Amino acid sequence: MVKCLDLYAKRPIYWPDLSKNSFVDEELAVMIVRVPDIPAEGLSVTDATALGSVYRDPAWRLLDVNVKLERDGSDVFVTGELRAAVSQACGRCLEPSPAEVTATLDVRLVPRPTTADNVELAPDDLDVDFYDRDEIDIGALIDAETTLALPMKPLCREGCLGLCRVCGGNRNVVQCECRERPPDPRLAALKDLASRLSH
Repeated sequence: MVKCLDLYAKRPIYWPDLSKNSFVDEELAVMIVRVPDIPAEGLSVTDATALGSVYRDPAWRLLDVNVKLERDGSDVFVTGELRAAVSQACGRCLEPSPAEVTATLDVRLVPRPTTADNVELAPDDLDVDFYDRDEIDIGALIDAETTLALPMKPLCREGCLGLCRVCGGNRNVVQCECRERPPDPRLAALKDLASRLSH
């Protein structure tokens, strides 16, 4: 049973049939909210432990969540913030790099069109996503928004030395004696092009 909070009355709402197993992983719980069941005053999800394991990566953990769902006709506005502990490979040395990620949610969910194969999005539609069969999977939404908040090039630490270009060793761990190889002459044209483009 998942505990949610009525936004305006500040009283708990219990959704007994909200949780079921994911088709991806039998152990992965899924929180489904039916759009017609969202009260007019809105719905808030604030209990991270009640959501269970919402991430496909078992190393990721949801620490805090404060998500509000408000309905406007068939559109659902999802706003709030979440905090998660994640682990990525360092962009320089490829070692696991644990970090905390904070994601701000501001998404409009609309029913998926049934007839059009291609939907053209306007600039105002960049924060629009779709839902099917009057159901919103909160876990999948949290997973997607956390992934979008990840840094483009994570680092295990400031000043990571990365991998040796010659032997491939982690230069944070071992001091290799490898000499830098001269650049491949076949790449000289690319180097020349890069220098011209940078000026």
